[in-house]
Amino acid sequence: MKVKLWATLSANGNYAQSSAENPPKKEALDDFAAHVREAGNFIVGRRTFEFFRAGGGAGFSGIDIVVVSKGVTEIPGVKVAKSPQEALDYLRDKGHATALVSGGADLHNAFLGAGLADELIFNVAPVLEGKGLNLLADTERYRFEAVELVDCKPLGGGVVQLRYAVA
Repeated sequence: MKVKLWATLSANGNYAQSSAENPPKKEALDDFAAHVREAGNFIVGRRTFEFFRAGGGAGFSGIDIVVVSKGVTEIPGVKVAKSPQEALDYLRDKGHATALVSGGADLHNAFLGAGLADELIFNVAPVLEGKGLNLLADTERYRFEAVELVDCKPLGGGVVQLRYAVA
């Protein structure tokens, strides 16, 4: 199964922190929706899922959503998995060839730490944030040479998408 990690980052490399005062860029949201439709699923951490749901995140009928959480055992309408591997096993058993991991930072770091990522998709938004979460890759496993840029394209609104293959 191909595993794609998708995130929106600030121009200075932090995870973009969305809020009512700082909503996500439409271009990044549209890109996320396109990747979800293509994969037919997405994996998300509990806190990110709660933010998504509170914002009225709808429009994903027929999409398999997996929430990874060690503390919550059940959320109506979605599959809850205790680990990244359990989430992937569930989607594989459902017949998916690709899994889209959409956030947050802790979940991305868990997938990278377990060596479960094949592709990184970063949408870089035209904002600078002094505070924020970072992608903390294991420096023993991931070095500069461990990723290869496979695509770079503007999405509009100042958002640029970088796609990397993970060696």
